[in-house]
Amino acid sequence: MTERCAGILLPISSLPSKYGIGCFDSEAYRFVDLLKASGQSFWQILPLGPTGYGDSPYQSFSAFAGNPYFISLEEFVKAGLLTERECAVCSSGVPENSVDYGRLYTERYALLRKVYHNSETQKADEINKFARDNGWLGDYALFMALKKRFKGKAFSQWDKDIRLREPAAMEKYTAELIDEMDFHKFLQYHFYSQWGRLKAYANSNGIRIIGDIPIYAATDSADVWSHPELFQLDDDRIPVAVAGCPPDGFSATGQLWGNPLYDWEHHRKTGFDWWISRLRSCFCLFDAVRIDHFRGFDEYYSIPYGAKNAMNGTWRKGPGAELFHTAEAALGKRSIIAEDLGFVTDSVKALVRSCGFPNMKVLEFAFDSRDTSSRSDHLPHNYNENCVAYTGTHDNQTISSWFSSISDAERKGAREYLCDTHTPEKELHKSFIALLMRSRARLCIIPMQDWLGLDDSARMNTPSTTGINWKWRLRPHEFTDSLCSEIRRKTEIYGRSAAEREKRNEKL
Repeated sequence: MTERCAGILLPISSLPSKYGIGCFDSEAYRFVDLLKASGQSFWQILPLGPTGYGDSPYQSFSAFAGNPYFISLEEFVKAGLLTERECAVCSSGVPENSVDYGRLYTERYALLRKVYHNSETQKADEINKFARDNGWLGDYALFMALKKRFKGKAFSQWDKDIRLREPAAMEKYTAELIDEMDFHKFLQYHFYSQWGRLKAYANSNGIRIIGDIPIYAATDSADVWSHPELFQLDDDRIPVAVAGCPPDGFSATGQLWGNPLYDWEHHRKTGFDWWISRLRSCFCLFDAVRIDHFRGFDEYYSIPYGAKNAMNGTWRKGPGAELFHTAEAALGKRSIIAEDLGFVTDSVKALVRSCGFPNMKVLEFAFDSRDTSSRSDHLPHNYNENCVAYTGTHDNQTISSWFSSISDAERKGAREYLCDTHTPEKELHKSFIALLMRSRARLCIIPMQDWLGLDDSARMNTPSTTGINWKWRLRPHEFTDSLCSEIRRKTEIYGRSAAEREKRNEKL
C-alpha cells in the first residue's frame, strides 16, 4: 500500500447467493468484477473460519480451517455430484438479505455429505496431499468428528480420556471415526481449492484481499484441544483466566469474550512457532491481514475464569513487538493492519510505530461530544498516510443510523466539520464517504452498507449481543451499475482509482 487506494468491506457470508449464504460461487466472481469496474483495489472480508454457537466468525472451531458454508454448491452441480433440485432446499423461503444459520446447519451439511458420498474416490490423491501439506488438518478433522460423536458438546464436556488426548483414546476414536474425519478433510480440500481460485481471479483483476484474524482462539476449538500448552489452562483443560475488555462506551460492565488467554512465556520459548505457522497460513489465503484487538499484544485484559462480567479483570503484559519482529524474520515483510481501537495507551501507540503497521481510523468515533478538542485521532484532518480509514467497521452502526442516533450537538458538530448544513439526512452518507476519501489516509475502506446508505437493519454485529448478528446479505443486483459508476467517480476524484493509478504508471 504505497499509493492512495480504496476498497470495500463485504464479508463472504454477505454476498448474494440463492443458497442461503454468500459463498465462492458466481456471485463472488461478479462482485470482483464490480470492484474492478468501480475503481477499487481491495476487498476486505471477515474471518473465514468455521463458526459454532452464536455464528460469530471471531469464535471459530479452528484458527486454520475454513467455513464449509462458503463452499460453492454450483461447482458440485456442474460436476454432476448434486442436482439443482437437491440444492433448491437451501433457497426455499429464505430471505434474500439474511442468513438463517439454523437451517444452514441442518440442510447444508446434509448436501455436503451427499457430495462426499457421491464423490467416492474422486480427488483422493489430491486430498491426501492436501492433508500432508497442512499439519493442522488431522487434529481438526478428529475434533469435528468428536463433536458429532458427543452430540455437539464443547470438548470440556467430552469423556476425560479423549478430552485429555490420552494415547489409547486417540487411537480408539481415530479408528472409530475415520470416515467422519475423511469427510472434514474433504470439505477443507474443497474450501481451500475454491477460495484459491477466487483469490487468483481477484488478483488477476487487480483486486487484493484483506483478511481478518481474531487475536484469540475459541475456547471450544481444535487449537485449544490439540495444543493446550499454548494457553493458560489448568490440568483439566479449563481456562485459568479468559479474555475480554474493561467497561467502556460500548458496555458498562465490559465485554466478557471468554477466550482462553495465551501462555506467552511458552510461545517465547518456542520462538513463536504457532503464531508464525498461523500467519504463514493467513498469507497463503490473503494479500494483507487485519489483526483484531491488536492492543492485546501490548497488554491483554485478564478476567478470572467463572466471572459473570468483565469488571474485575487486570491488565497483563503481552509479547509486544518481539512477536512481530520474529515473524518478519521468518516470513519476510508482510502487509498487516493493526486494529488498535478501544482503550489505546501510549505503549500501544509505541508498539504500532515499532512494527510499522498502518493502524485504523473510524470516522464514527470522530465526533464524540465527550472529546471537545480538535485533536481526536479519528478526525480526518489528523490522519497521517500510514493508516486505514473507515466510516465504520463490522462492529459499528451503519453511517446513516449512526448519524440519526447521535446527540443534536454531535450532529451539529459533524455538519459543521463537513461544511454541509443542507444535504438531506438520507443522502448524508455520501458526504461522510467523500470526507474520508479525501483524507491523507493511504487506504480507505467503506463497508458496502454505507455505500448503499442502509440503516441498522443491515448492521453486521452489535457487541455483547447474540442471536441477531452476522446475518445481513447483499441482495442480488443491489450493487447496481449506477452505484458502481458513483463509486468509481468518487474514487477517481480523490486520486484512489486503480485504473487511474495504472495510467499514471504507464506514463512513467
